[in-house]
Amino acid sequence: MLSNKQTVLCIEEMAKMFPAAHCELVHKNTFELLVAVVLSAQCTDVLVNRVTASLFEKYHRPEDYLAVPLEELMDDIRSIGLYRNKAKNIQGLSQRILTEFNGEVPKTHAELESLPGVGRKTANVVLSVGFGIPAIAVDTHVERISKRLGICRWKDSVVEVEETLKRKLPKEMWSDAHHYMIFFGRYHCKARNPDCPTCPLLYLCREGKKQAKVRGFDG
Repeated sequence: MLSNKQTVLCIEEMAKMFPAAHCELVHKNTFELLVAVVLSAQCTDVLVNRVTASLFEKYHRPEDYLAVPLEELMDDIRSIGLYRNKAKNIQGLSQRILTEFNGEVPKTHAELESLPGVGRKTANVVLSVGFGIPAIAVDTHVERISKRLGICRWKDSVVEVEETLKRKLPKEMWSDAHHYMIFFGRYHCKARNPDCPTCPLLYLCREGKKQAKVRGFDG
């Protein structure tokens, strides 16, 4: 397991590699961000952005999503996986935002998770990106990188990965670390064929060292 110092070093190296890392979901406000993150479950940001380009022209406020039949909203997001459930959740969270939160996206973890379709990861993204509140959202990239590097254990749950990262990184690094790790996982340490030979973290990475032996490069 990497120490706190080594974990910070890893994030600093990722920052050098991807200094412009950011949330790639296109949005103009926190409500659009919330809708986009709900749509992004088990779906790529590229596809979500393609759909929201027209979706956000048609719908601007929670009221707009409730002003159309569910079937119409489903049709508007049909190209996205799980579109039926996501359409129901978008109308459900829109209703709850209007009735429980005076039309505003809530700013606490518990309140966000009370919204239909909003889990821990989505809440963390909205808090971090939408409100600038330090948080670490553990998606498939963050989980994979954390386990490959040895920041946490292979058997750790998503919540345990999040808690380990929060414990090993200073709070002021949390939100940026989330973006650096996503870019690192999306564009360098990919699920298949990670670019271990050119990785500046190879000397620290437990998985990279295994790959070095198997694939015959210096680790």
